[in-house]
Amino acid sequence: MIPYSYFIHPEDERALNAMKAIPGFDRLVKKFMEVGYESLVNGENLASQVLLSDEQLPDIYHRVTRICDKLGIKDYPQVYLCMSPYPNAWTYGDTNVSITLTSALFDYLEDDEIDSVIAHECGHILCHHVLYNTVARFVYHGVTGLMSDLATPLRLAISWWDRKSELSADRVAALVCGADTVVRTQLRLSGGPKSLTKDIDIEKFAQQAEMYEELLTAGKVDGLLQKVAVMDESHPFSAVRVHEILDWTKSREYETVRDLYEGNSLICPHCRKPVMQDWIYCRYCGEKIREEQ
Repeated sequence: MIPYSYFIHPEDERALNAMKAIPGFDRLVKKFMEVGYESLVNGENLASQVLLSDEQLPDIYHRVTRICDKLGIKDYPQVYLCMSPYPNAWTYGDTNVSITLTSALFDYLEDDEIDSVIAHECGHILCHHVLYNTVARFVYHGVTGLMSDLATPLRLAISWWDRKSELSADRVAALVCGADTVVRTQLRLSGGPKSLTKDIDIEKFAQQAEMYEELLTAGKVDGLLQKVAVMDESHPFSAVRVHEILDWTKSREYETVRDLYEGNSLICPHCRKPVMQDWIYCRYCGEKIREEQ
């Protein structure tokens, strides 16, 4: 398994550290798990969705297990199918992790695009997002009334991190399925099925993110309005995600992670830096990493 530090988006890491620095946040997370919210979600899944397995829709189930194998995720999550007219997927849990796929994913997306969505969800597992994602969903939907007002600063902090965590998961999807597939998936989820979106110019769609960034910095009022518009969103806007993933896959960092993923390089057991397979000594720390042939 590639250490997530190799591909985590820097804004994801920064936002998570800021969230953890909120006084009392660690106590909230521990209390949250103690009261059994994970068990509650598990019960709701079992009662209202279809649990997939080797015997229950195995073709869909093994889409998930194959991608877990590619990423080195040994503990397979539970996989559920949920009837919904909206193409979506989500991951919950801590000790009992589950991935839910909606039925509309299979209506809207091509096979490789569905795999991209699954790889994205597995990316959340790989990046250790799942516990905090589960806490986030509780704060979004389970806190009401006066407690909701009191929890507003926490909700906004979690929303900020939640949006940034999606960028890291997109990177994992790009490793597994390729950047083009990730981009096409975002096009489908933004504009509709292939019959409508097959002729969309990807570069022009990505340029929308640049136009959006210009709007954010054009003036104080415009920037503030756009920040207010997104502050309660759990996901970045699609054009932003496309721009981010296209930029990353052009970087040296991506080449390094891709070589690790494809087995063209290894990780030094001493300094944890990527090394080439034919190296006998690590050129970063000088330690011996394999025997001479």
